[in-house]
Order: sequence, then C-alpha cells, then structure tokens
Amino acid sequence: MATRAAGLTRAARPAQGVALGWALVAASGLLLALAVRLVLPYEAEGAVWHGARALALALVALGVLAGALGVGGVAARTRGLTPSLVALALALVAVEAVLRANAVPAGLIPTPGRVARVLWEARFVLLSDARVTFAQEALVGYLGGALAGILLALAVVRFRFLERGLLPYAGLFSSVPIVALAPVVVKAFGLEWTSKAIIVGITVLFPVVVNVVRGLQSASPLHLDLMRTYAVPPARTFALVRVPASLPFLFNALKVGTTLAMIGAIVGEFFGTTGQGLGFRIQIEAGRFNLDVVWAAIVVASVLGIMFYGLVAWLEARLASSRQESAISRR
Repeated sequence: MATRAAGLTRAARPAQGVALGWALVAASGLLLALAVRLVLPYEAEGAVWHGARALALALVALGVLAGALGVGGVAARTRGLTPSLVALALALVAVEAVLRANAVPAGLIPTPGRVARVLWEARFVLLSDARVTFAQEALVGYLGGALAGILLALAVVRFRFLERGLLPYAGLFSSVPIVALAPVVVKAFGLEWTSKAIIVGITVLFPVVVNVVRGLQSASPLHLDLMRTYAVPPARTFALVRVPASLPFLFNALKVGTTLAMIGAIVGEFFGTTGQGLGFRIQIEAGRFNLDVVWAAIVVASVLGIMFYGLVAWLEARLASSRQESAISRR
C-alpha cells in the first residue's frame, strides 16, 4: 500500500506543476492587463492620475516575473507550441504597458495595439505586398535556386574536376553580403519582380550546392562496397545509398534557404521596385515615420517566413516517417 501511495503521489506531481504554472500565467495576465488599463490614455496629456505610471511599471515587473515562472512550469510538462504562444502573448501585453507607461511616441516605437490595428486597417495593401514579395519573388527564386543547386551538386559529384574547380567558388560566393549583391542585380535586370527572384535564387543556390555535395559524399563506404560486390548498377547504387545519405544535408540547406529567400526578396526591394512589396512598404513608410505600418509589414514578413520554414520542416518529417515505415514493411 505504501508503494502504491508513493507511486500515486509521484504521478500527481506533474499535474500539480502544470496547474501551478497555469495559475501563475493567469495571475501574470491579470497584472499586465491591469497595468495597461492604468495607463491606457497615455497620449492625452494629464489623462493619467499621478503615480499611475510608476504603479503600472511595478505591476509589469510582477507580471513578467509571474509569467516567467508560469511559462517555465507549463513548458516543462507541456509539448507543442502552447508555452511559446503564451509567452508571446504575455510579452506583447508587457511591451504595451511599458510603452504606454513611459509615454513613448508612436513615431518612435508604436505599441503592439497600434500595430495590430494597422494590420487590420491596411490588410488588403499588406496582403498585396506579401503576394509580390513571397509568391513572385521569394518562392520563385527559392525553387529555381534550389533546383539549380541540386543539379549543380549532382554534376560536381559526377565529375570530380568540378569539385576541385567549382566548389571553392561556391563557398566564396555564398559569403557575399546580400546588400552588396542586390543593387548590382537590380541595375542589371530591372525593377520588376524578376530581379528580386534572381537575387533570391543566387542566395539559395550556393548553400544547396555545398550541402548536397557533402551529403552525397557522406555515403557509407561499406554500403558502396557492398553494392559493388553484388554488381548493382551505378545508377541504382546512387539512388539507394547516396541519395538517402544526402537528404538530411539537403533539408538543412532548404530550411536555411527559406530565411535567405525572404531576406533576399525584401533587401532587393530596397534598391528598386515597381511600387509593391513588403520591402518597398517598409522603406517608404519608414521615411514617412509611419512606424506602425513598418512594424505591421515586418510582422507579415515574419509570419510568412515562419510558415515557409515550418512547411519545409514538415515535409522533412513526413519524408523521414515514410522512409521509416517503408523500412519496417520490408523487414
């Protein structure tokens, strides 16, 4: 009986820890919401009673401490995105309270509430800009650069002289800053979206080449010797041994390429565009000191980048699970 009671006690501890964590998160949310409420009309001079800002900052400090402890307790026993989403929500409320308590001008740092309002009010303009930046520039350039990189890597592995004569330059070109590359490409290919797609393709190309070559060359010598022993044709050996060995390297390059694609497209728009795109929107609104619009465009670009990365990571996980299932079925 004592052993069973001890086991039940140990099993109840995680549930108690999660409950305590959520209680701290709720307390943090209430403290931060109260802090925002105290300094809500911060734009009107004298609209906040004396001492409200100091009290709001104190509540923010307590709320952040309670939120950190609560999210830590929840994250220790909860899987998935829930802890990170809760932490993001609490952080946004805390920033809102701090900016309002210190009466920071919206032309310097806009509050998250203002950014959210602009996201809704300018949603059609931002979606149109996102279509140009992501669908036309980043995605087309990414697919073209990845495909060209894979084909070039296959040629490098097939013809050894290319590895000695071409691969060192691939590593060299991959270190060229996008800021130095973008104006040259825009001047050469014009202001249309194709010039930005070319910038993205170049930035994605070289990481894919280097990683795929290393992956194809990382195949186990023992497996290659076994294939030669059984007189397996070179093409089939390549498909059965080298390609599976290169997939982790390929997907690492593709995941890095998702971030490079968005960065390349936005930076390319800084040096010339036809009047559309998230980079153009950031540049033009920053010059007008409409920083709430700038932050709204940054939020849209960040969400697109995260979704793009998540899609590639999901494809990698699906491919890995299907390979594992097929290996089990063959046994």
